[in-house]
Amino acid sequence: MPRALSMQRTVVTPGDRAKFFERVKARQTHYQAAGCQFWLFEEAALAGAFIEFAEAPDHATLRDAHATAAEPPLDPARIYTQVELP
Repeated sequence: MPRALSMQRTVVTPGDRAKFFERVKARQTHYQAAGCQFWLFEEAALAGAFIEFAEAPDHATLRDAHATAAEPPLDPARIYTQVELP
């Protein structure tokens, strides 16, 4: 089965940064417990512009993790699957 990945972009104001990190830590814990990897990146040229990645070994694992998340992504059905190049 191909790996699955989802992404979500968020822009956070400086005053909301600490609260945002608390929520992201909870999401990371949830996705890791669901058998997924979770990463957060901040745009180098724009402080407060973040992108979150959740990756799973297959589509079903990531779909189920989104379905049970306290804060699911804005579009939980938008899941990308790995393409094997010929």
